[in-house]
Amino acid sequence: MSEVPSAPASIGVLTSGGDASGMNAAVRAVVLTAAFHGIEVYAVHEGYRGLVAGGDLIRRVQRGDVDGILQRGGTAIGTARSDKFRTREGRRTAARNMVERGIDALVVIGGDGSLAGANVFRHEWTGLLAELVEAGEISAHAAQRHPFLRLSGVVGTIDNDMSGTDMTIGTDTALHRIVDALDALQSTAASHQRTFVVEVMGRNCGYLALMSSLATAASWVFIPEQPPTGDWQKQMCADIRAGRAIGRRHSVVVVSEGARDRDGNPITSDGVRTLLEDELGEDVRITVLGHVQRGGPPSAFDRYLATLFGHHAVERLLADEPQAPAQVVGLQGNRVVCAPLVECVQRTQAVADRVKSQDYEGAMRLRSSSFRESCRILQTFQQHAARPVPSDRQFRVGIIHGGGPAPGMNTAVRAAVRLGLDRGWAVMAVNNGFRGLRDGDVQEMSWMDVSGWVSEGGADIGTNRFLPDAAALAEIAEQVAAHRIDALLMAGGWAGYRAAHELHRHRQQHPALDIPMVCMPITINNDVPATELSIGSDTALNSIVADVDKIRRSAVATRRVFIIEVRGHDCGYLAHVSGLATGAERIYLPEEGITLRDLTTDVYDLAESFRAGKRVGVVVSCEGTDRIYTSDFITSLFQKEGGDVFDAREEVLGHTQDGGGPSPFDRIQATTMTARSIEFLAEQLESGGRAAAMIGFQSGQLLFTDLTRYPDLVHEDVQRPVHQHWMQYRGLAGVMRD
Repeated sequence: MSEVPSAPASIGVLTSGGDASGMNAAVRAVVLTAAFHGIEVYAVHEGYRGLVAGGDLIRRVQRGDVDGILQRGGTAIGTARSDKFRTREGRRTAARNMVERGIDALVVIGGDGSLAGANVFRHEWTGLLAELVEAGEISAHAAQRHPFLRLSGVVGTIDNDMSGTDMTIGTDTALHRIVDALDALQSTAASHQRTFVVEVMGRNCGYLALMSSLATAASWVFIPEQPPTGDWQKQMCADIRAGRAIGRRHSVVVVSEGARDRDGNPITSDGVRTLLEDELGEDVRITVLGHVQRGGPPSAFDRYLATLFGHHAVERLLADEPQAPAQVVGLQGNRVVCAPLVECVQRTQAVADRVKSQDYEGAMRLRSSSFRESCRILQTFQQHAARPVPSDRQFRVGIIHGGGPAPGMNTAVRAAVRLGLDRGWAVMAVNNGFRGLRDGDVQEMSWMDVSGWVSEGGADIGTNRFLPDAAALAEIAEQVAAHRIDALLMAGGWAGYRAAHELHRHRQQHPALDIPMVCMPITINNDVPATELSIGSDTALNSIVADVDKIRRSAVATRRVFIIEVRGHDCGYLAHVSGLATGAERIYLPEEGITLRDLTTDVYDLAESFRAGKRVGVVVSCEGTDRIYTSDFITSLFQKEGGDVFDAREEVLGHTQDGGGPSPFDRIQATTMTARSIEFLAEQLESGGRAAAMIGFQSGQLLFTDLTRYPDLVHEDVQRPVHQHWMQYRGLAGVMRD
C-alpha cells in the first residue's frame, strides 16, 4: 500500500438535519480556509441525500461561489434526511461518489444525529472501499490513495443541546427571534391586561425557553429538565394573580415543546391556556413561534462563531493524523476547542435518556452550571415581591454607572435591585454616575421601580465619564457615609473603572470608602481589564452588522467600496468581530495602526477583485486607528485610486451602536453577572470583609480580580487592557477575504 497522504486530497462539506442560521457562514469558512491552503472543496447539496445521489449534487466550489452567503439564513447548499444513508448499501454508494472525486475528508455541519451518522460512515470507510474494489466499482489504486476518511463535526442546531460546546450555531439567532416576539407580545398584552402562552422549540433541551424567559421577564416557564413540583397549577395561577395585584398589566408563560410534569405527562400550550382561563377568568392567547425561530439572517454572534468553527474544522483536518478519532469543534470558555465526537454524542443522548426516564435531577446535573444558575435566578425574578428575610442588620448597597451609556445597564440595575431586595437589603440607585454620588443624588429603589427595565436600552439612572479629583473624593466619602452605603456595585466602562479604583485607592484617607466594591464590565468597546467580554458589545455588534447588511444591499447595482467606521476608542474589538461577521475585505485596528504601504496594497488588491467581477467591497475601520489616515482620508484615497473600476463612500455609524434595547446575550449576561456580583458583596458584608474586585469572563468562567491590580492590567497611554483574548483570532481576517 502506498504511503498515506499527510493532507486530505479534497474536502467535502455538507449541512444536515434541521437548518440553523449561521450554517452558511460555516460553509463559507470551510471553503475559504481550504482555498487558503490550496485544497479543493466540494459542496454536498441536500445533505446525506446528495452524498448518496452524487451527480450534480456534489459540486466543486471556488472562493467566489461563497461570496454573499454569509448574511443569509438557512443553508445555501440545502439539507435533507436520507433513509438510504442509514443503510450500509447507501453509505457504500456515498463512499464511491466521494472517491471518484478524490474526497477523503468531510466537514459535517448539523446536530447530534447527523454527526453520529457521519461517525458510523467514518468507521466503515475501509470496509466500504474494500467492497467497492471487490465489486469493481473503484480501482484498488483509488482505494489505496484514500485509505481513511478524515472527519470534523461542527454543531449546527438551534436547540443548544450538544455536549462539548457551550453554544451551537443557530442558537443565538433563535434567541433573537424568540426575544423579539416576546418583547412585542409584552406590549400588546399590557395594553389589554392579557396573558399569553408562548411555545418555543428545543426538543429535550429547555435552553431556548429558559434563556428567553430570563431575557424578557416571563412570568412562568416550563422546561423538560425541571418539571414543576407540587400543585404547580395553583401556584402558577396564584403568582399571576399576585402580579396583577401589585400593578403588572400582563403575564407571559413560556412553554418548551418538550416540557413534562413530574409524572412524564406533556405540558402543552393548549393545556396551560385552558388552565389559566378557567382559574383566572381572563382572556388567554397562544402563540406558537414554530419555524420562525430557525429563519432569518444570522446574528452577529452566530456569524462570528460559525466562521471560527468552520475555519477550525479544516485546520483540524490538516493537523490530525488521518486515522485520528473524529472531533467536534465547539466553544468552551470563550475558546474554540475540539472534543471527541463519540463522547459528545453519547453525553448528549444521555440527557435525553434521563428526561425520558424521569430522572430530572440527573438531567440537570448533565447541564452546564450556567444553565442551573439561570434556573435559580429566574425563580427569584418571577416572584411578585421580595421574600421576607430575617436579618439582624439591613445592609444598604449602592448601584452606580460610570462611562458612556451601553445596552445592558438597565438590565443590570433591575437585577441588582431585585436580587438585593430578596436578600433583605436596601438598594440605593446613584443617579448621574460618580458626579451624582458626589452631589448626594441617591434614591432607594423598590421592587416595581425596575419593572420593564430588562429590555430597556440606555441607562435610566444616568451615567457619565466624570473622574473624581481630590476634592470630589472627599465629597463622595461624605455622601457615602451620609447615606450609610455599605457596599457599591459599579456597572460601567473605562471611566467607571478608573473612578472606582480612585475610591478604593483613597480608602485609607477616607475610611467611608473602605467598603466592598465590584466593577462590572458594561461598555460596547470591550476595552476594560479582567474580562474577555463586556456587556453591551454584543448589542453594538448586531447594530453594526444590520447596518452593513443594508449598506451592502444598497450597493448591489453599483461598483463601490464602503469604508465603515465603528466605535472602539483605542480597542479594535468591534471592528475585528464585525469585519469577520460581515465579510469585510479589510479591517483596520488601533492595535496595529495603518501604513501607507497597507493602503497602497489594499487599494490595488480591491481593484483587481473588482476587475474580476466583485460588485461591493467593505472596509471596516475603528475610529481610533490612526490620527492621520482617518476614514475620510482612506475614502478619498480609494476614490482617487479606484478610478473607473470602483468608487468609494464613507459611513460613520456613530452613536447608533450605543442605542437600542440590549440583545438576548447582553440581557442574560448582565443578569447572571449581576447575580454573581451580589453574591460576592453578600459574602463580604456578612463576613465583615472590605474587598474590592473586578468581575469578568475569563476562560468561560465568571471570576473576580482584585481591584488594586487595575493599573497593571491596562496600558498607560491607550484605552485598552494589556491582554486582549480576541486578538488570537486576528489572523483569521486574512483567510476569510472573499
